[in-house]
Amino acid sequence: MKNLYPPMLAALLLPQLSASAAHLRNAHSSTATTRTPDPTEFVSGVIKTSTGEALPGATVFIKGSFIGTSTNHLGQFRLGVPFENGPVTLVVSYVGYDSQEVELKTVDNALSVALAPSATLLNETVVSASRIEENILRAPVTIDKLSTQQIEKISNPEILGGLGQLKGIDVSSASMLFTSVSTRGFNTAKSERVVQLVDYMDTQLPSLNLSPGNLVGIPELDMESIEIIHGPASALYGSNALSGVILFNTKDPFVYEGLSVRLRGGQRNLLDGQLRYAKKLTDKLAIKINASSFRANDWIANNFEATQSSVNPAGSPLGYNAVNRYGEYGYTFMPSQQLPGGTNAELYGKTAYMPGFTEQDLVANDNKTSSYRLQGAVSYLLREDLKLTVEAKYAEGTATYQNISRFRVKGLGTTQYRAELKSSKGFLRLYSTEDFTGKSYELNQLGTLLQESPAAEGGTVSYAQQFYATYNAAYSQARRAGAPVEAALAAAQQAAAATQLNTGNPRFTALREQIIGNKTPGVGAQQYFNSFLNDISGQRNFQLNNAGTSLVVGAAYREYRLGSNGLLFNDKDNKRIRNYEYGAYGQLTQSLLEERLKLAFAGRVDDFKNFKPAFSPRASVVLSLGENKQHNIRASYGRAFRSPSQTEQYFYNDIRTGVLIGNIGMGFQGYNLALFNSPQLLAAAQNNPSVLQPYEYNIKPLTLERVGTVEIGYKGAILPKVYLDASYFRSRYNDFIGARTFVGNTDGSRPTPQQLAAGYSTAYTNQNQPTRVLYAYYNNDQEVRTQGVTAGLTYYFKRALNITGNYSLNVLDKSNLPEGFQTFYNTPKHKYNVGATGTIGNLSYNVNYRWVQGHVQEMPFATGSIKDYSTTDAYLGYTLPKLNTTLQTGISNAFNTNNVQVFGGPQIGRLAYLGLRVDLK
Repeated sequence: MKNLYPPMLAALLLPQLSASAAHLRNAHSSTATTRTPDPTEFVSGVIKTSTGEALPGATVFIKGSFIGTSTNHLGQFRLGVPFENGPVTLVVSYVGYDSQEVELKTVDNALSVALAPSATLLNETVVSASRIEENILRAPVTIDKLSTQQIEKISNPEILGGLGQLKGIDVSSASMLFTSVSTRGFNTAKSERVVQLVDYMDTQLPSLNLSPGNLVGIPELDMESIEIIHGPASALYGSNALSGVILFNTKDPFVYEGLSVRLRGGQRNLLDGQLRYAKKLTDKLAIKINASSFRANDWIANNFEATQSSVNPAGSPLGYNAVNRYGEYGYTFMPSQQLPGGTNAELYGKTAYMPGFTEQDLVANDNKTSSYRLQGAVSYLLREDLKLTVEAKYAEGTATYQNISRFRVKGLGTTQYRAELKSSKGFLRLYSTEDFTGKSYELNQLGTLLQESPAAEGGTVSYAQQFYATYNAAYSQARRAGAPVEAALAAAQQAAAATQLNTGNPRFTALREQIIGNKTPGVGAQQYFNSFLNDISGQRNFQLNNAGTSLVVGAAYREYRLGSNGLLFNDKDNKRIRNYEYGAYGQLTQSLLEERLKLAFAGRVDDFKNFKPAFSPRASVVLSLGENKQHNIRASYGRAFRSPSQTEQYFYNDIRTGVLIGNIGMGFQGYNLALFNSPQLLAAAQNNPSVLQPYEYNIKPLTLERVGTVEIGYKGAILPKVYLDASYFRSRYNDFIGARTFVGNTDGSRPTPQQLAAGYSTAYTNQNQPTRVLYAYYNNDQEVRTQGVTAGLTYYFKRALNITGNYSLNVLDKSNLPEGFQTFYNTPKHKYNVGATGTIGNLSYNVNYRWVQGHVQEMPFATGSIKDYSTTDAYLGYTLPKLNTTLQTGISNAFNTNNVQVFGGPQIGRLAYLGLRVDLK
C-alpha cells in the first residue's frame, strides 16, 4: 500500500495541473498554436565552428518554446518545425561560443551554421543562482557550472568526487560511492548543509536529511549540466541551503533523442554500465528511460592510531582504542567491580582495552560497493511553451557511510515520483520520496555485540568477561613470578587476547550474521527506517514593465512522514511521525544603464512545526563593464539557515549502553559524566543533594542554525581568452548544532539522587529505568566567524588546449573562541587545482592535479588530523564518428598518493578503467 501513495497523490494533482495549464495558456502572450506540423516540415543541417569543425552536442531550439534538438557526433541535426504562423527563429547554442539566431521562412534541409568563439569566453546560462535563466557572468553570487562535455571527462567513480576540481569545493569520500560536498567550511561526511537537487527535486533521504552522494542519484549519461552555488542560498531555496546548492539538470527527451550506452571496466573489479533512451513519439509526446549498474570492490578504512578518547596511547601494554577497530571494549579496574578471584589491587584505576575487530573483519566478504538506478519519464507539450512531465525513479546502493559511527549501507535506496507543469514563466511541481535501508548495519554496534556474545553456545559468560578475568589472572601470575609491571601488563594482554573470538572461527561467522540480521537496538546492528517526503512547490515570473523590472514569486510546502517502528525515531506506537515546513519567497530585479547595472533583492519566509518562523534575505548588485560587458563585479549580502535534521529532532535509539535522543521538547537537565568517577559523591548526595550542583548540565531545546555572509567578486575576461572568477566572503555563524553525552532522564527532567544511585549500579544500562546515559543535540551559543577567497583562472588558448587553475583560502577566526572549543570546521586553509583540457579532432582529454593542505577534522565518529593529500586524475576519449562510438580511458589518483579525505575514512587509491560509449541519434 505504501508504494501506491505517491502515484495516488500525483493523480489527485492532475486536475490542478490541468487548471493551471489553462490559466497559464490564457495568460501567455505567445500566439503559437499547438497544431502538429506536417511530417515533411523538417529542418536539418550541420552546426560547426568558424574553422569548420563539427560541434556535437550543440542545441537547436525554436525561440520561445520547448521544441528543440541537439547535434550528433558529426554536428548534424533534424528538427520538426511548424511554419503555419509564418517565419520561425531558431536559436543555436554551444558552450563557449556565441549563440546565433537563424530566421527561416520555409523548410531548409541543408542549413549550415558556423559558431564563433564567444568574445566574453562564456555564453553559458544558469538557472539556479536566481531561479530564472541568466548569463553566468552576471549571476549575483559565486556559481560554477559543468557542461555535458565536462561531466563526461570526469574520471572519478563518483561524479561528486570530481567536483573537487572546482574552486572552493571540498569533497569528502567516506567510501568509493559515498561522497559529500561542501563549500566555505564546516565540511562533514554527510553534506547536511548543502541542498542537492535533480531538476529541483531534493535527493535527500527523508529519514536522515542527507544526500548519499550520487549513490541513488542519476547516471552521468542523463546529466545535461551541474550547477553549484557557493554559500548561503536560503533566500530562494529555504531550509538547509546554509552552505550552497548543487543542481543536476537532466537531458530533455525532446532535445536529446536517441540511444546512448556507456560501458566501463577496470581495477578493483570495476564494472559500470549505463543506458539512456529517449524518443519523441509524436511532436508533442516524448519518453525517456535511464538505467545504470555499478559494481566494484570498495575501499576499506584502516587507520589504527589511537582515538582522541582513548585513555591509553597507541602501543600501550594495556591496549588502546584504535580509530578503525570496532568493539574495542574498555574496562577500568575498580575495587567496587571485583573479577573472579579478586581484582589485583595494582590494576585499580587502570583501563585495559579488549582489541576490537578491523573494518575488513566485520565487512568480511561483503566488501562490494554497488549502485543500481532505473528511471522513466514521459513529457507532453500542452503547447510549445507549456510542458507536462511525469517521472518515476528507483535506486539503491551499497557503500560505507560515516557519521557518529561507520555504517555499511547495504541496499539503501529511494523511490521517487514527480509530476511537473512547466513554462518559461513558471512551474508547478509535486514530488514524493520514500527511503529504505535494505540490510544496512553499524560497525561499532556489530563489534561491541560480538564482544558481549556468550563465549560458548548457551553459556552466560561473554567474550568480554572472559577477556578481563583472564587478564587479571595472567597479570597476577606474572607479578608473582617476579615480572616487572610493564612486562606483566604485556603478558596479561597477550594471554587475554588468546581468549577472543577468532574471525576464522565458524562461530564468528554465525554470530556476525545473527547480529547483522537483528534490528533491535542493543541486541542487533541492523539499521531500519522507512520515511516519506512529500513536496509541492510553484513559481511564477513576471516582467513588470519595459524598463527592466522583473519579479519572481514562489511558495513551497514540505511534509515528512517518519517511520522506524521505534528503532530510530520515537514512533513506538507504529504511527508515523508527521513533521512539516512551508515557505514563500520573492525576488525583485531591476536592470539599469542599458543592462549594465542589475540590482536584486530576494527574501523568503519559512515556518515550521517545531520552530519559530525564519526570514532569509539576499541583496545583490552586479555591475557590467567593457564593450561586451566582459567585466562583471558583484556584491551581495545574504542570510541562511538550517533546520535540525529529522534525527536531531526525533531521534530515539536505545542501544542499551546509552540513548541517542532528539531534542525538540523542553530541553534536558542532567549531570556531567565527570560526576560518576566518584561513587562517594553519589553516596553523599543521598543526604545532601546540593553537592551535585557543580556537575549540573542543562541544554535548551533545538533551534535553527544561522549564517550571515557578505561577498564581493569579479567574473569576466581580464585578457583576450583569459577568464577570471574571484571572490571574497566573510561569514558569521550562530547556533551551530552539536551533541553532548551526559546522564539524565529520557523525559528531560533532572534525575534525583536516588535515581542516580539506582542507575549507577547497572552503569545506566537498565532500559526499564528513566535515568540513562543520553546523547542529545544542542545549539552552541558561541558565534563562529570565517572568511575566505576563491580564484579560478582559465586560458582558452584554443579548442585543443584550455589551461585551468584555481586556488581556495578558508580561514577560521579563532580570536573570539574559547580554548579547546570545537567548531567542526574541518576545512583546509589552502588548496589548489591545475589542469588542462581540450579537443583535437576526434580526440578529447582532461588532466587535473589537486592538492589539499592537511587540517584537523572534528567528526562525531572521531577527531584527528588529515595529512596533506593530492590526486592526479586524467581522461582520454577518441571518437569514431561513423560508428557513433567513443573509446574511453580514465584514471583517478593516478600515482596512488595519500588521499584520505575523511578522518576515520579509507585511503582513496588508484582506479583506472577502459570503456566505450555509443550514441545513436
